Amino acid sequence: MNIQQLRIMRETVRQDFNLTDASTALHTSQSGASKHIRDLEGELGVDLFERKGKRLLGLTGEGRMLISLIERIVLDVENLKRSAMQLTHEEEGQLSIATTHTQARYALPPVVSQFKAAFPKVHLELHQCGPEEIVSLLKAGKVDIGVATEGLANETRNFACFRFYEWHHSVIVPEGHPLADGQPLTLERIAEFPLITYHKGFTGRSRLNQVFEDAGITPDFVLTALDADVIKTYVELNLGVGLIASMAYHEARDRGLVLLPAAHLFPKNTSYIALRRGYFLRSYIYKFLNICREDLTEQTIRGLMSREDA
Repeated sequence: MNIQQLRIMRETVRQDFNLTDASTALHTSQSGASKHIRDLEGELGVDLFERKGKRLLGLTGEGRMLISLIERIVLDVENLKRSAMQLTHEEEGQLSIATTHTQARYALPPVVSQFKAAFPKVHLELHQCGPEEIVSLLKAGKVDIGVATEGLANETRNFACFRFYEWHHSVIVPEGHPLADGQPLTLERIAEFPLITYHKGFTGRSRLNQVFEDAGITPDFVLTALDADVIKTYVELNLGVGLIASMAYHEARDRGLVLLPAAHLFPKNTSYIALRRGYFLRSYIYKFLNICREDLTEQTIRGLMSREDA
């Protein structure tokens, strides 16, 4: 038995039993991956997968019993390597972060700037993607940290999640727009105009929908986008009223647009940082998290990692 066999077993399950995708992810051949699985089954004396011809359909009962142990063994080996790197190259390495465009563009730059000043030899990778992919990458151990508003806080069994910061949606309109007349901003007034905001599943969109639904109002969302920069572009073209995360507005950069605070209309949102449970954290990762939130000391983070309600 060897670690490569266990890695292939784990990756095959992660890739929904598609051996082609699993072998691609591990940079090996499909025939080689298939042989590793057969060898592992032979050594263990049990069939791990249900099969139809050469196709893998799912785990057998024995496979379901063993997969969690296999995942733990592979994770322990990966943690061993990271621990050794910590001993020999304490301030060198790589930090991978999966996050949405909003976080990467508006929340993380000051954190990254301060971190790079402290750890110039650590290479940073920012994976910009949707909340579902962030969860998937973090579960698979392909990134060290996930940052998002949606998705992460529902995964406390797999992740240690903690609050990064809180924010509200605001309304954004061109200068001279009727909503910028100084009169009280209401949902009814906003809904008189075509609206431009985020795609479903991004940047608190579901909560926006719920607010209008609770008020018995059906807004006309004429355009949706993944990020605030696109939303602002089409608001500038006077195609609609924008609903964006407040931190996405910058007065100097967004000249010609007016931000109308709407905290009295829309609930506050919380952006979370998530870590995979059982994952060994290099010292510079603790530092990155401490920059995100000063009260997140190494001791606090270790405590969060061991609790399922973190």
